[in-house]
Amino acid sequence: MRAVRHRGHGGPEILEQVVLPDPEPGPGEVLVAVRAAAVNRLDLLQRRGPGLLPGFTLPHVPGMDVAGDVLAVGGGVRERRAGDRVLVNPAVHCGSCAACGRGDEAWCGALRVVGGNRPGGYAESIVVPAGRTHLIPAHVPHVAAAGLPTAYGMAWQGLVVRGGLRAGETLMVHGAGSGVSIAAVQLARALGARVVVTSGSRAKLDRMADLGADVLIDHRTSDLVARARAATGGAGVDLVLDHVGPALFQASLHALRPRGRLVFCGDTTGTEAGFDLPHAFHSGLTLLGAGSIGDADFAAMVEFCLDRELTPVQDGAFPLADAAAAHRRLESGAAFGKVTLLPGGAR
Repeated sequence: MRAVRHRGHGGPEILEQVVLPDPEPGPGEVLVAVRAAAVNRLDLLQRRGPGLLPGFTLPHVPGMDVAGDVLAVGGGVRERRAGDRVLVNPAVHCGSCAACGRGDEAWCGALRVVGGNRPGGYAESIVVPAGRTHLIPAHVPHVAAAGLPTAYGMAWQGLVVRGGLRAGETLMVHGAGSGVSIAAVQLARALGARVVVTSGSRAKLDRMADLGADVLIDHRTSDLVARARAATGGAGVDLVLDHVGPALFQASLHALRPRGRLVFCGDTTGTEAGFDLPHAFHSGLTLLGAGSIGDADFAAMVEFCLDRELTPVQDGAFPLADAAAAHRRLESGAAFGKVTLLPGGAR
């Protein structure tokens, strides 16, 4: 089969197309023909080096977010059959440790991630445990399904599981145009919440308005806190979803209402954030970290998105051989929505 991998760390030019042996499913596994594989920031970070996930090895085939068709099933598999259209939950856990037993699969000591520390979807086919696959309806394109796992999983974890966003509340989310921000706007609107979006790009803000954002704030030309409070009658927003990190961390806290919640889940502007402690505790603010999504919550997210026909916005699709160009597109900062590779014929 054709695949794209990197044997070292560096720029997009180190991605190479190679021919690898066709994988075969073992007991409990399925062989999936990859029709679409979304490109994620982890792909870029691990390509640049060093590898971030425990167990990462070189050479490495990236690609966390995979949708395709089941080609064959291994021994003992009853829930899937050849021809099933599926998307893959990239988190592969042991299922037998204490963490897995209490539903905390993200803390499984044996956790492996498709495209993170095991072979990923930049390939014509991939083998995964059958239990990691979710059926997708015939009318849902593979490209749309491949956009769900990471971006919508992160947004669901932040808004629903950790943030407890409710109908009638106001959400503020940063980073217009990113997959997580777009997912957050769509999910929040479907949940009945009002949405404030911030960005330094007017063009991206205008596109977020088309997706249902109620209030648009250019944080480079206006006072983010003042605008957020004005949009809420002076009260402040109920919840902030922050995946950018320290750049807007303090401003996010000041934009919250008393007893508001800040959910943080990213560090694109740095890994250390400082904030005004007296303001935070006098205001009764809650700070919540949102990490990886568990199995039950992932399944709930997929069901919610498919039932409500939430469709990831596509920035562009590239053939497998153009993986380097796909990486350059995401790294440019100009992308709006998901950048996707098409290892096979997507439908």
